[in-house]
Amino acid sequence: MYRYFIQPQLNRFTNSLIGYEMLIRKYDDEHWKLPQNFAAIPVDEQVNLLKLTAKRIGLKVGSISFNLNRSQFIDQHMAEALIDAQHDIYPVKLIIEVTEESCDKDVAREALVKSAKHYTENGVQISLDDVGTGFNTYNNIKALLPYANEIKFAMQNFRRETREGEIVDQLQFWKEVASKYHIRLVVEGTENAEEDELLNQLDLPYRQGYFYGKPHLVKLE
Repeated sequence: MYRYFIQPQLNRFTNSLIGYEMLIRKYDDEHWKLPQNFAAIPVDEQVNLLKLTAKRIGLKVGSISFNLNRSQFIDQHMAEALIDAQHDIYPVKLIIEVTEESCDKDVAREALVKSAKHYTENGVQISLDDVGTGFNTYNNIKALLPYANEIKFAMQNFRRETREGEIVDQLQFWKEVASKYHIRLVVEGTENAEEDELLNQLDLPYRQGYFYGKPHLVKLE
């Protein structure tokens, strides 16, 4: 059995809840676990569950974020199912977070741009996840930025790579990128009051992390 856990996204300066990131989990051995293979979950099952979850929480927020790796992002069946879901859950905005996985190395940039254009033309917003780490350097995602509504900066990735000393400079760089393209910069991975205050000092309102709320199960019954 699959269900979505949700994690809040905030505008810290207005102390308002702006959306939820939806994180799919599988119930196995009496525990909720991260699925081993997201691509093995049928598209229709994921999207139908998305619709049910969105309708349960939709009155509370303006948007929900749904993760796709690059291979899923260029899949036509997935695209049509999610565009249909956007129509179904309106006025809640559906945001596709484009993530990075090892299986995505052969996905052509031209295919990504084509899919991004198709999504945006049909009212689905695009978020580019994990900017500044892994494959998601500025040069590698530059072609997608004109179609993006949001970029996400994951502080936990820099901790994992022992690059904590780069966080401030990287945040300032991506803040400038967000300003140039007139899109949101969401900082995720905020874990304590010191990091919260750092983001205050950097004038970055949009945030996500354990400091503001851990992922929790949405009960559909």
